[in-house]
Amino acid sequence: MASATLEALGMIECKGFVALVEASDAMLKAANVDLVGWDKVGSGLVTAFVAGDVAAVKAAVDAGAAAASRIGEVVSVQVIPRPHEDLSGVLTFAKKAATPAATPKTDGA
Repeated sequence: MASATLEALGMIECKGFVALVEASDAMLKAANVDLVGWDKVGSGLVTAFVAGDVAAVKAAVDAGAAAASRIGEVVSVQVIPRPHEDLSGVLTFAKKAATPAATPKTDGA
């Protein structure tokens, strides 16, 4: 994401990696969001995180939850509009998502 802060953070927690991949694919196809990370919680639980504007994240999470529930179990779904900046200390990927991508250096040759 190009902005200095996350506009919205969406999360889907599933039982099983295949369901999470299905959810992630559906989220990315449904709306203009960035997949900013995923986390293996344990006991078969995995969570995907997407970021973007609030409406896009909401649409993406809804589509992802519907897709994942067709092939596995969706445990939890959450959208956080305007997440507090201190969350970046807990969510390691949030720092990457909030920092603009660096432009590759060229040597001019």
